[in-house]
Amino acid sequence: MGCLLLLWLALTPLQPARTQDDNSWVEEEENILVLNQHNFARALRTYKLLLVEFCVPWSGHCQALAPKYARAAMLLKEESLVKLAKVDCTQEQTLRAEFGITGYPVLKLFRDGNRTHPMDFPGEQEAAGIVEWIKRKAGPSLVLLEEVDEVAAFVNLHNVAVVGFFQDLHDPDVGLLGNVASDTPEVAFAITDNRLLFQQYNITEDTISLFRKDDGQRVDFLVDAELGLDGEDLAQFISAQSLDLVMEFTNKNSSKIFGAKIPHHLLLFINKSVDSQLGLLDPFREGAAAFRGQVLFLLVDVSGEGAGVLQYFGLKGHDAPALRFISIEANKKYQLATEGLTSHSLHTFCQEVLQGKRQPHLMSEEIPNDRDEKRVKVVVGKNFEQVAFDETKNVFVKFYAPWCPHSKALAPAWEELAEKYKDHNNIVIAEMDATANEAADLTIRGYPTLYFFPAGPGRQAAETPKEPRHDGMNPPEATKSREEL
Repeated sequence: MGCLLLLWLALTPLQPARTQDDNSWVEEEENILVLNQHNFARALRTYKLLLVEFCVPWSGHCQALAPKYARAAMLLKEESLVKLAKVDCTQEQTLRAEFGITGYPVLKLFRDGNRTHPMDFPGEQEAAGIVEWIKRKAGPSLVLLEEVDEVAAFVNLHNVAVVGFFQDLHDPDVGLLGNVASDTPEVAFAITDNRLLFQQYNITEDTISLFRKDDGQRVDFLVDAELGLDGEDLAQFISAQSLDLVMEFTNKNSSKIFGAKIPHHLLLFINKSVDSQLGLLDPFREGAAAFRGQVLFLLVDVSGEGAGVLQYFGLKGHDAPALRFISIEANKKYQLATEGLTSHSLHTFCQEVLQGKRQPHLMSEEIPNDRDEKRVKVVVGKNFEQVAFDETKNVFVKFYAPWCPHSKALAPAWEELAEKYKDHNNIVIAEMDATANEAADLTIRGYPTLYFFPAGPGRQAAETPKEPRHDGMNPPEATKSREEL
């Protein structure tokens, strides 16, 4: 195996870590420094790399991280240039404000005493992940492969391996690859400039190749000869291509799932305790291979952590098994029946959605029987177009979420507005629960959202400010009838 090549990080000698005899300036718990505003600067001067956890004692997430963080500190105990620390933000409000901490826990890495540009820890908050990431930051992240047989040996050692084939190892793009590698500890990285290896893998230009053990495939990321390497594009490529073929939707995996930025997701909702539903996994996995990197196939266990995803798709636990496809950017959802599911039917379905040959599935509650008796008219997916696009009416619709405090705060003003215009036959004040109903070509991204649909032909919806004031709130252009306007 080739030697380690350090191309972009030179560790300069610093004073060794302090012993128990000379660290009276700081309290230490389980190999973790306890920092405050008085000793924070000294800790930065003492350690070349200082990983700081900003936490609060009452947070369940902080409590869950505590033993993992302590184990990481123990594993790094012998690293003289690296130290783990923590700040109790309930006691250290000045530090909390300085570093903009709004949620907990937050891990920030400080290098070379630099206080102004710490780096956020990007991975899963597990002991092994923390240790591997910080070691990548402390030392070389790329292995130099020099011999013909070394690429195959390197690839066989890892589930996912990335090899940069560069004609010139002094090219700045090699440094950019190193930066990506140091931020991606779960993937092994190497580089080579051996022309025989270029020939062996049919590579003719600077290329970064990702090798997967699960399917034995290799995918290439070509370095633009004129523009050079785009680090963000490469990081996204590696993130998307290194995911498992089928990912289970869990709290632990959520950062990977959304961090990969794959534009389409296909979700299989099943109850894993029901054997008959587990049988759907085989055709689901078989269908996933053709869409790797384009559509992320997700398994959602409705009896486990995935239960929280159900509401977003208008589903309940008893609806499993169910399939839903979502285009993230357009926020359009599609459905396919699970009965008689095969890998072929799944492949056809995905192709039709991607080619725009499938109509979106719109969620809808049933039309309420008392919809005309209320001042605020209740709109659902099934009657949205009938109400909102009535050319004889000016329609003002509030899209809300029942659990949203801002939606609840607006409710009294909305009722008062409806009361004020109850005698105006050409004005409709309405509301729609946007968590259970959807309208075609209308994407609701926050709650509450207000849309005004003016009367007349060729009507176009107009979104209004999300925080209308209770006093004097009127439907835009709706104080007069269309004829009076």
